[in-house]
Amino acid sequence: MKRILIFASGSGSNAENIIKYFESRSVGTVVAVFSNNSNAGVLGKAKKLDVPAVIFSKDDLNSGKVLQIVNKFQPDLIVLAGFLLKFPDDLIGAYPNAVINIHPALLPKFGGKGMYGINIHKAVVENKEKETGITIHYVNENYDEGNIIFQQNVSLSESDTPESVAVKIHELEQKHFPEVIEKLLISNF
Repeated sequence: MKRILIFASGSGSNAENIIKYFESRSVGTVVAVFSNNSNAGVLGKAKKLDVPAVIFSKDDLNSGKVLQIVNKFQPDLIVLAGFLLKFPDDLIGAYPNAVINIHPALLPKFGGKGMYGINIHKAVVENKEKETGITIHYVNENYDEGNIIFQQNVSLSESDTPESVAVKIHELEQKHFPEVIEKLLISNF
């Protein structure tokens, strides 16, 4: 059974979906949720689903303390699901090609520092894009620049708002993120 760690900063809807998905699968299981936000909704969801949670500070992340804790869990895959801090080089180096992220846009468009959540959807609408989507990619030392694993697009209309785009993206994330994780675990990436 492959071991999955999830890093999240917010409500945790993707984390919850991934945890529930793997409850009925034999290929992997979520062994812990890590969050830099002690008020994050993901912590309550993890507790409700009996998944241990680790809360840490930005200093802990950048000083190597988080790496020490991660190592104790011996993860096969680290999944960033709405994690808003830059992932540190020591963790990327310790788990090469084993850290993935989901981005709510079709990279390389609308990536980089500050491009998360509704900020992305506003930029997509303001740019009058005909489509948007999700990108699941490996994490490297730069925001949203790792090799792309999977993309799925969705059409947009002139009447779409940032909020309606967010709904479309959420549906794509919920459907595809756990499936892509499962395929990676099966293939040993």
